[in-house]
Amino acid sequence: MVRVGMADMNICTAPDAITTLGLGSCVGIVLYDPARKLAGMVHVMLPDSTKIIHNENKAKFADTGIKELLEQLLHLGASRSRITAKIAGGAQMFGFQNASDLLRVGEKNVEATKMQLKALNIPIIAEDTGANYGRTIEFYPETGELLVKSVGKEIKRI
Repeated sequence: MVRVGMADMNICTAPDAITTLGLGSCVGIVLYDPARKLAGMVHVMLPDSTKIIHNENKAKFADTGIKELLEQLLHLGASRSRITAKIAGGAQMFGFQNASDLLRVGEKNVEATKMQLKALNIPIIAEDTGANYGRTIEFYPETGELLVKSVGKEIKRI
C-alpha cells in the first residue's frame, strides 16, 4: 500500500494500491489512467495557493496539487485523454451557527478541486464529499475502485 500524507502526493500502478488517512476538510483527489492501471493521489489542505506567500509545497493546494499530479502521471506515460478523477473529503468538521468563509474550508476545497479538474478537462466520475465526518480512502488501480472508510459507517465503494 502506497501512502500519501497530508499535503502530499504519490503515484502507484497495479497491483499496488494507494491510500490517504484523515480527510476532514481536506480533499483526496485520485487521477487514473485505466488502460495503464496508473493512479496518482494528492491530499490537498487548502483551495488556493495564491493566498499564501512563500509556499513551496504544491500538494498543499487544490490549484497547484492537481496540476502537479497530472504532470507526473503524464511523465510516466499516462494518456491525457484517458485520465479521470475520483474525489473524497471536504467535510465541515465543526458545526457553527453562522459559518463564515474562514470556517467553510471543506466546501471551498471541494469547489476549488472541481474548478481545477474542469479547467484541466478531467471528468469526475465519482465523489464522496461534504457532510460532517472524516474519511480514509484507498484506491485500487487494478479495478479502478475507491474505498471510502469512515468511523461508524459502511465502507463505500465508488
